[in-house]
Amino acid sequence: MPGTSLSLGRLQSIDALRGLIIVFMLLDHVRETFFLHRQLADPMDVSSTSLDLFLSRTLAHFCAPLFVFLTGLSAFLYGERRTGTGEVAGFLFKRGLILIALELTLVNFAWTFEFPPTVIYLQVIWAIGLSMIALAGLVALPRGALAALGLGIIAGHNLLDDVHFAAGSLMHIPWAVLHDRGWIEICDTVRLRTSYPVLPWVGVIALGYAAGPWFAKSADPRKRELNLIASGFGLLALFLTLRALNGYGEKPWVAGETTLQSVMSILNITKYPPSLLFICLTLGLGLLLLAWMERRGSARWLKVLATFGAAPMFFYLLHLYALKLLYLAAVAIWGTNQGRYFGFDSVAALWGGAAFLSLLLFPAVRWFADLKARRRDILWLKYF
Repeated sequence: MPGTSLSLGRLQSIDALRGLIIVFMLLDHVRETFFLHRQLADPMDVSSTSLDLFLSRTLAHFCAPLFVFLTGLSAFLYGERRTGTGEVAGFLFKRGLILIALELTLVNFAWTFEFPPTVIYLQVIWAIGLSMIALAGLVALPRGALAALGLGIIAGHNLLDDVHFAAGSLMHIPWAVLHDRGWIEICDTVRLRTSYPVLPWVGVIALGYAAGPWFAKSADPRKRELNLIASGFGLLALFLTLRALNGYGEKPWVAGETTLQSVMSILNITKYPPSLLFICLTLGLGLLLLAWMERRGSARWLKVLATFGAAPMFFYLLHLYALKLLYLAAVAIWGTNQGRYFGFDSVAALWGGAAFLSLLLFPAVRWFADLKARRRDILWLKYF
């Protein structure tokens, strides 16, 4: 029966979507590692970027918003097996602290291989960790209030775009963490870069948690599908409407010399912090993908993606260290002659390299995902 198929695909679709965006993330990180000789200051710059590179970078835009949304959704499903919101809040708070600790240590070291560090980049894992801690304080709210708060933050935070605080002012550090991407000087030898201001992500994780009842065990699969489709198309309609008005929520797009350049300009939206339109586009398409993946629940490729999505933190750390070690090995053999002796010379080769690395890492990810499913008595596994 179709309804049964949708019901069985409820949790696999979540892991599969998470797995898909993890592969997109891998593609972008391969670009940042082995495409340096062809790198641009901004791969989203319409005037200087080729279409294939622009699209590759655009795919990476889906990673953070969908991952944060699915984190909120997964937190609700975790709570469905517990006795109350207190246990959910405790889990969110502890896992958030663990993610922040990982960002400051293993993740940052994977990017820089510098110890002790002189720069610590506060990126997506940091943002997810802080968002989980914020959600821990919000889960007791009624679902309607939580959804309204999430929507309010996402829709309204661009009103704060022109608010800035100079270094040394009392508000500089908290505002750099919340909304204004910048530098925080810790001491003469260490500084922090708030690459992912966290305020909009709190709105996204709140929406994910509020959408949790759609995926409850008792939920009607058909109603869930309709909710996903209606929400997805609604967000895309809002994106197109606001982009047509060319006003609030994003920098203006400009007509290019060709229709293609105009379309690229429309899709060139702000990620740091994520604008209202950025979230509308990525979440809108993500929700439609989630509905489609439920219908494709028996597909073999979907199960492969779900394996990646079942061990996201393990894969994140594994691929970062794999890329760094491969790069250091290449430099040790050929020197810093990327482009002449190693590296990718085309976006097609870049995609092929990312696909090959995904296949190479898959057995280790499958082993860890199986371990998580089999050894529920090992408590720390659930945080990865």
